[in-house]
Amino acid sequence: MIAQRTRWRTPGYDLLVGTLFLDVEANDNCPYSMQLVFSTLQEPREVRSVKLYLSGPEGALFDVTGWEAGGRPCPARCVMVEDSGQGRAYLVYGGDGGIRYRSAGSGSWDVSDSRQWGESHSLIAEVEDIVWAEGCQ
Repeated sequence: MIAQRTRWRTPGYDLLVGTLFLDVEANDNCPYSMQLVFSTLQEPREVRSVKLYLSGPEGALFDVTGWEAGGRPCPARCVMVEDSGQGRAYLVYGGDGGIRYRSAGSGSWDVSDSRQWGESHSLIAEVEDIVWAEGCQ
């Protein structure tokens, strides 16, 4: 049984303090469905960018936004979660359409832009690779 002291909701996500249920249906942004449950270790905060290591050990900064299945951006959030491989990781998630990445500062959000891509969520190992939204330090 989960103690329900606080409930926080956005489309596609239902957070009970200590548990986050991720539910993303396949859509134009993210071509696959995903349903996962995470044990959270803190309250979520809004995130602006994430350093990803896609093409080398130095990594690169990418803007991130949440995505609604209806085709609009929404805030991306990040929360520390338990991870069986590393002990702790940072879960980046968005709306019921997942999250969307683009090169930092590279224009507007658009699912037809081939330089952008969508995911259901991301797990980030190091807090130093996260750029929090203004006022969310």
